[in-house]
Amino acid sequence: MTEHSTPFERSTALDGIASLRHGFFGRQGGHSTGAFASNNMSIAIGDEPRLAEANRSGAAQELGYLRQNLYLLRQTHSADVRTLTDYPDNDIAFDADAMVTKLPTLALGILTADCTPILFADAEAGVIGAAHAGWRGAVDGIIGNTVDAMVALGADPKRIVAAIGPTISGDNYEVGPQFMTDFVALQPDGWRHFHVPEGKRTHFDLPGFVEAQLRAAGIETVDRVGGCTYGHPDRYFSHRYATHHATKTGRQIAIIGLS
Repeated sequence: MTEHSTPFERSTALDGIASLRHGFFGRQGGHSTGAFASNNMSIAIGDEPRLAEANRSGAAQELGYLRQNLYLLRQTHSADVRTLTDYPDNDIAFDADAMVTKLPTLALGILTADCTPILFADAEAGVIGAAHAGWRGAVDGIIGNTVDAMVALGADPKRIVAAIGPTISGDNYEVGPQFMTDFVALQPDGWRHFHVPEGKRTHFDLPGFVEAQLRAAGIETVDRVGGCTYGHPDRYFSHRYATHHATKTGRQIAIIGLS
C-alpha cells in the first residue's frame, strides 16, 4: 500500500510503463460513512451521491486526473466491451463491463466488490483497457472480448500486460456443486478451478480462472495485485462478506489511463 492521502495499490508490471497511470483503490481514504466507509465509489447502492462523487474525485486526482476525465460504465455482468474513440460524456451511462482506448488523459474506472478488476496495457501500441470480470462475465468471454477490442486498436496480445486487482479468493468463494455443474457445462475445462476443502462445500477460484482466460487470449505477462476482498474487510469492500453479515457494502475502483 502506498503512502498517499487516498491509499491505493499498484502493479509492478504496469509501473514499468512510463506513459501510464494506474491504481487499485481500496475502501480507505474517502468521505463515506457507516457501512460505506470510507472510500465507496458507487452511487447506486444507498450511499449519499455527493460523498461517492467526492471519493471518485479524490481517486482521479490522486493519479493526476480531473474528475471529468474519469469514465465509468454501468456494469451489468455482461461480456460487452466499449471502444472509446472519442472522449465520452460522463453524464451518459453506457452498459458494458469493459472498455478500451488510445485516447490520452482519459482514465478508465472499473468498480468491484469481489469480482475481479483487470487493467490492460500495450505500451508500444498506446492502447489500454479495463474490465470487470465476475464469474458470469468471465465465462461468457469478457476477457477475450477485451483483448480483441485492444487488438482492433493496434495492440498485440504478446505485448499486453494485464494486472488482476483485489478480488475474492478461492478459499472464500463457496459456490456449491450445482454452480460447478452449470459452470463446467459452459466451460468444460473450468473444472480445474474448483476444489472442495475437507468438510466443506465446493469452492471456485475466480482469479485463477481469470488468469487462465488471460493466458488463453495470448497474454504472457499477468500480475496479481492486492489481497482477498472477503478475507480483508478492513481493506476492501466485499459484497459476499456484507451479505454474510447482514449489512451493506460499497464498491472500490481500479483506474488506468494514459498520460
